[in-house]
Amino acid sequence: MARRTPPTGLRRALLAAACTLSLTAPMAHAQAQATVDLKKAAGLFATHCSECHSVKEGKDKKGPSLFAVIGRKAGVVPGFVYSDALRQSGLVWSPAVLDRYIASPAGTVPGGKMKYDGLAEAPDRALVIAYLTSVSGPH
Repeated sequence: MARRTPPTGLRRALLAAACTLSLTAPMAHAQAQATVDLKKAAGLFATHCSECHSVKEGKDKKGPSLFAVIGRKAGVVPGFVYSDALRQSGLVWSPAVLDRYIASPAGTVPGGKMKYDGLAEAPDRALVIAYLTSVSGPH
């Protein structure tokens, strides 16, 4: 059976499209990954979270250490006394769950004991979560 080749104009168009995709796909992916200003993120954590939370392993304050919080089940830091509501919530601290919780702790875990009204601005929450991810170490 003879193999049919596309007309020359179509071959050029297909080749041009393939080259364009191979060159622009990595750039689009890189642009989609927002660069995070970790200095600003650390500042937001200091302003909104550090009075009650540490990011040092094993250093609890009014709230538990947030070291390696990403991927951790809620209410399990040894030695920290959690509310029944948080312990029984079944939450695992993914970025999406943290976003919801930081926005409204009482709305996410009714009966929890965290005394924080929430961080309303989604971009600020995203930065705090990026900071927690950056200091969480392996999990």
